[in-house]
Amino acid sequence: MIVVTGGAGFIGSAIVWRLNQLGTDDILIVDELGLDDKWKKLPSLKFADYMNKWEFLEQIESGFDFDIESIVHMGANSSTTEKDADHLIENNYEYTKSLATYSIERDIRFVYASSAATYGDGSLGFRDNEDELQNLRPLNMYGYSKQLFDLWAVRNNMMDKIACIKYFNVYGPNEYHKGDMRSVVSKAFDQINSTGKVRLFKSEHPDYKDGEQKRDFIYIKDAVDMTLFLLTNKNKNGIFNCGSGKARTWNDLVSAIFNAIGKPVNIEYIDLPRAIAKKYQYFTEADLSKIKKAGYNQPLLSLEEGVADYIKNYLIIDQYL
Repeated sequence: MIVVTGGAGFIGSAIVWRLNQLGTDDILIVDELGLDDKWKKLPSLKFADYMNKWEFLEQIESGFDFDIESIVHMGANSSTTEKDADHLIENNYEYTKSLATYSIERDIRFVYASSAATYGDGSLGFRDNEDELQNLRPLNMYGYSKQLFDLWAVRNNMMDKIACIKYFNVYGPNEYHKGDMRSVVSKAFDQINSTGKVRLFKSEHPDYKDGEQKRDFIYIKDAVDMTLFLLTNKNKNGIFNCGSGKARTWNDLVSAIFNAIGKPVNIEYIDLPRAIAKKYQYFTEADLSKIKKAGYNQPLLSLEEGVADYIKNYLIIDQYL
């Protein structure tokens, strides 16, 4: 059996979808459904059972032996504006420690999600090198909660037994429940339909014009395939970036959205909120040399291809994977 934590979330549900496509449905989805619409992804997915994440933790900490082959740990609070540091430590750090320990003790494959937020302002680059972890300075508490576990795993000599995947800016279907944490593609689609334009933050960095700030955008289907590559190749361990490997501007992204919808580009630039000004990343770009060296050689969709697929096959018809 494969356990997918966060299996009703964005990336987790997409992983279950892809496993179903590959003929696998012996899956235990572990999550916390809460009061939003996460549950709406579940009816179209095939899986053996569902369990609340805290019940699952209680079971494994009590020594209960599930018949588990692999754990894909996607469950986390991924809000970059979350202010409750104790919650993030418990939910993102302590929970992951328990699952990793349980997996290693039982020789269970363990693949878990970290984040490009751990790289901070990017001044040290975006190399997925375990030896450089200690030098990274995340800009928000979410990134730090992920960084803490990465460091803990290295310190406890676990990185040669588990696989960490650092996601950059993932976008695509199944993110609808995330509210303000949805990708700009999803939010811009709504803005265009309601106002005919998209609002982007102005730049406060002298090296970047308005809308020319750059991020590494990766489509959910490519992100899932990278994750499953690490799941199935159990000798590929350590930290791996998951991105397109090519930084693109917010203007590029929004232009691709307008083009996919078939409307002229109309962008309004607004002031960067003070609350995030000091935590804003102006440039991210995944170094993919490590995962390519490990054997991942699948072609990736371009930004324009990914945006077009998302909008035309999912957003316009309000469709999940």
